Amino acid sequence: MSRIGKQPVVIPTGVTLEIKPETLSCKGPKGTLTIRRHKAIEIKQEGNEVTFTRSSDHKDVRAAHGLMRALTANLVTGVTKGFERKLEINGVGYRAEVKGDTMVLTLGYSHPVEYKLPAGVSAKVDKNIVILSAIDKQILGAAAAEIRGFRPPEPYKGKGVKYVEETILRKAGKAAGKGK
Repeated sequence: MSRIGKQPVVIPTGVTLEIKPETLSCKGPKGTLTIRRHKAIEIKQEGNEVTFTRSSDHKDVRAAHGLMRALTANLVTGVTKGFERKLEINGVGYRAEVKGDTMVLTLGYSHPVEYKLPAGVSAKVDKNIVILSAIDKQILGAAAAEIRGFRPPEPYKGKGVKYVEETILRKAGKAAGKGK
């Protein structure tokens, strides 16, 4: 039995979960999210708890068991609290600003990089920290990875765009003037 899949998902008050044959929809104070259901996973709602059972012990079905539970938990968390991802911009002259639904990044190139934020993702800039927020964890992670990809952190001085919790393994660089 999957350790994650056998745990029930608790549905807080103010959140409704709609289970259909093909999809699973969750509606809450922050919005509505929908995912496709896996055919081999049975979803039951009893009161304010949702449980997941699998139809067989096949390798793919076992993997989908925990996945469906995790995706459902992400739906519930997204429509109640939402998700947040923080990026740190390091480097002389490196900065970011938000203009409507477009983010303008100055990252040491000859031109500023303009990134159109996906639908549902909002951004704000606090000094050198970019805070991205959304209700869909998947879209948020993809947007953060794409922004980081414009100038990944380099190992010598640490310049570039990195996640706040990320640590950069630093390299020593050239040895300064060896004596003969």
